Amino acid sequence: MIDARGYSCPTPVVMVQKAVKNGAPDTLEVAVDNQCSVENVTRFARNAGYQVEVRDFEGDFKLVLTK
Repeated sequence: MIDARGYSCPTPVVMVQKAVKNGAPDTLEVAVDNQCSVENVTRFARNAGYQVEVRDFEGDFKLVLTK
């Protein structure tokens, strides 16, 4: 689980890039708290071959990335 809440882009994307590079997990959960991060992490994940499910918890978002 990557907790990127409180960070603005591009930091959440960089955090996800590092996790993918260090182990390329089949499933990865990412918590963010702004729409820009949702969009940018989603774009990166899809380009890296992941499917993305976005869950909205009243302003906090959980992205579930799966291969």
